[in-house]
Formats: sequence, C-alpha cells, structure tokens
Amino acid sequence: MGAVLPIWGGDPIFAVKPSRTPNSRSLAGQVIAANVFMVVATLFAASAAARLNLTIADQRIQFALLGLSIVLVLLVNMLMLRRRFSPLDRLIERVEAIDPADPAEFDGPDRGETTAEIERLAASFQRMLRRIDDERKRSGRLVVRAQEEERRRLARDLHDEVNQSLTGILLRLEALSHAAPADLTDEIGAVKKLVNQAMGELVTLARQLRPAALDDHGLVSAIVSHARRFAAQTGVPADVRVEGEPAPLESDQEIAVYRFVQEALSNVAQHAGASRLDVALSANDGGLEVTVRDDGRGFDAGGEAAGLGLSGMAERARLVGGKLEVDSRPGGGTSLTLVVP
Repeated sequence: MGAVLPIWGGDPIFAVKPSRTPNSRSLAGQVIAANVFMVVATLFAASAAARLNLTIADQRIQFALLGLSIVLVLLVNMLMLRRRFSPLDRLIERVEAIDPADPAEFDGPDRGETTAEIERLAASFQRMLRRIDDERKRSGRLVVRAQEEERRRLARDLHDEVNQSLTGILLRLEALSHAAPADLTDEIGAVKKLVNQAMGELVTLARQLRPAALDDHGLVSAIVSHARRFAAQTGVPADVRVEGEPAPLESDQEIAVYRFVQEALSNVAQHAGASRLDVALSANDGGLEVTVRDDGRGFDAGGEAAGLGLSGMAERARLVGGKLEVDSRPGGGTSLTLVVP
C-alpha cells in the first residue's frame, strides 16, 4: 500500500486553529439575537400603536395572533439565516482542516451554494496560501543552495588541501623509510598504512559532501557511480536502469534527485537488511521519476518511520516542486519514488 508523505517539513509557517473563547459569539447568533430583539420590540410597539387592551378577551386574541405571526416570521428568518451562513461554516471547517504540508489541496465552497463575499474570502485565502508556499519554496531553495555551496567548498578543501598535505606526509615517510634503521621499518609501514587509510576516508567524505561526477559528468553518471560504490562497500548488488530520455533538470533539481538516491541507499545499508537493490530513472511527462526499490524487511508506511530521514527527503522534494511517495510493508521491502516535474 502506498502513502504520500507530507512535503512541508519542520514547523508550519502558520497553523489554522479555532479561536473561539467561552465569551465569543458567532456572527449568525448575533444576527439572530438582534432580529429577536427587533421582533419583540416591534410586537410591543405595534401593540401600543394599536392601543390593544389585554384585559379585553378579543384584543388578547388579536395580540396572541400578532405575536404568533411574528414568531413564525422569526423562525423563517432563522432558517434562512442558517442556510445563508452554512457556506461560511463549511469554509471555516475547510480552513481548519487544511494540511500545511499540502496547501494546494484547499478548495473553497462550490459555486451556486455560496455568496459573492464568501467566494472572495475563499479566493483570498487561496492566494495567501500560494504566496506563502511560493515564499517558503524560494527561501528553502536559497538555503539548499547555500548548503550545497558550503559542501562544495568543504569537499574542495578536503581534496585539494588536506589530502595534499597527507600525500606530502606519505612521501616524507617513504623517504624516511629508506634511511631509517631496520627496527623502525614496521613502525613506519604502520604509519604509512594509517595515512593511506585517512586519505581514502577523506576522498569518501569529499564525495559524500559533493560528488565530482555530478559536476563533471551529469546526474545519471553520478548516480551510477554512487550505486557502484554502494555495492562495493555493502556487498548488496545495485542495478541502475534508465528508461527514456529525461529532460534536462535545473541544478537544484539535480541536487535533490542525487541527495534522494544517496539517502535512500544509506537507509538500505543501515536499516533494510536487503539482498538486492534496484534504481530506476524514467522520463515522466517532461520530468523525471526516480524509484529506489529493495527487498529488505520494510516497515509500516502508514506509521512513523523515525530515523529513516523520510521527512528531509520529502522536504527537499517539495522545494523543487516534486513529490515523494513511499510504498512499504513489513517483510515486503520498500519502494521510494521521487517525481520531479
């Protein structure tokens, strides 16, 4: 069974909550109360104007009939008010029930069942949601770009400076090993091994921070390279398939897709216990659809999957206008799909 994760991460910008207090009164109630007051005042004013004498039986009957007529009019007025205010109540319910993760799902009352003012109110709320969502996407993209630029700088520094320094140390150790006493040969060899190990870890860290293949060879080559490294490190076979000719993506979208695959493979290595992994990239209506599927232990897609980083993946997808879909069940493996328009 599938589940679409919310792609509004973190605390919502706004939260629509009922603001009623014990002393607050609804607009419909205030209008009805005003009508009751006016009707009662009209009844007594009409009685006074007609000079009804309630001590006379016939005039008491006239007063009762007049009062009954006014009460019937009041009831009809209340029913009409209730009907006219019901679209406003439905609009309030829809506003209160809106999911901040997907503001586009908000839909105002149907035309023909509401008034022009309520339609204007619903349209204004929709415009406000769009503006908030657009601003959140814009600011989110700026944050992601800043993060990626910092990652790029750190990866370059690790590769160009720190790794070169370690290379220099390794060369000095190699020269020292020729002049050192024989009893220090094993010790120098052990230090050289540690330096080589540190150099390898630095290269791996630099690739995780910012893969050079993504800048040099493009998205598909970067994903293929990452899948090969994953298979070599974990022993889990990873097959990458490309269907169709995906349209060129923006830089932010390419980063989002690569980070999605990177995080999905990390989840498989840490949590899935899978014996096989498939990565499929296919063109989809001018965009790109990426699916990472494993045959691991799976989890309940309808529940909370803490520690899997799904909320971060969903947030990154939302920032580039995409959608993350999760299909998993205990013992049935997991399929993560990212759709980028």
